[in-house]
Amino acid sequence: MAISHPSDAPEAPVLPVGPPAADMRNGVIAALLAYFSWGFLPLLFRELESAGSVLIVAERTAWSLVLLAGILLVTRKFGELKVLFTDKRRAGGVLLSAVLLAGNWLLYVWAVESGQVLEASFGYFINPLVNVAMGMILLGERQNRWQTVAIALASVAIVIQGVGLGSFPFIAVGLALSFGFYGYFRKTASLGPVSGLFAEALMLAPAALSYIAFNIATVGPGVHTDPYLMTMLVLTGPATALPLLLFVYAVRRLRLTTMGMFQYIAPSIQFLVAIILFGEHLNGLRLLSFALIWLSLAIFSYDSFARRRRTLAAA
Repeated sequence: MAISHPSDAPEAPVLPVGPPAADMRNGVIAALLAYFSWGFLPLLFRELESAGSVLIVAERTAWSLVLLAGILLVTRKFGELKVLFTDKRRAGGVLLSAVLLAGNWLLYVWAVESGQVLEASFGYFINPLVNVAMGMILLGERQNRWQTVAIALASVAIVIQGVGLGSFPFIAVGLALSFGFYGYFRKTASLGPVSGLFAEALMLAPAALSYIAFNIATVGPGVHTDPYLMTMLVLTGPATALPLLLFVYAVRRLRLTTMGMFQYIAPSIQFLVAIILFGEHLNGLRLLSFALIWLSLAIFSYDSFARRRRTLAAA
């Protein structure tokens, strides 16, 4: 997968104003590539089902760290990390984003393993609600009437989804909140995409490597002796790092509400994978909740395109 290279200097935080046209275009391309990649990610994790969710997360952390270290070495950007480790406040923010990322990974992999890809896809459908709320509360972004209608429809869909499941959709809400707040912290960070993600993986590495060593010592080599499964574990590195780099690149250049519109791509693909390939059941209430989500997307998208057309016409 092609990936846009960040600039040599750490990027400044994006303020809640319209970005330049070139930055917006590049951000859109990066967002599309990231979300299409995430849409098919359940296929990889289903192949690794026998490894267990915790080991998969530990392995993808370790292999992501290896890949990112190589990228930093080639691009000569290790110097960006000096700023991080001399600033306790910034280091604390990166640690918090790393914990949110690890929690999101673990919950998602467990959802795939336990046959709950539909609920996981619903979580990423409602993720734009989290983005919109944070954009309004934390970044001063304002929504118009049609955007408010779209948000209200999606809120009703969450309630219906819970009724269809027979319980509160913890997986869906947990994924939406963890990734939404991760996106916010990365949007306001002052580290570049590669160095920031490397710093997160580095902070998670001690726990990840310790678990891998503990697992081998107590259970045995297991999946590490199977060439196919070991190859799949190694692939979790690029499958994790490259879409995240694209996501971070995009989220630093686009409004959170704009990112919210693109976030329907990955769960739509996951929805189809769950139904067609994994054979998960979709009852009437859950189908209604998804229909309301898709309707909210249509309203949100129409409003966004209409406003853009009016802006271009005025210019």
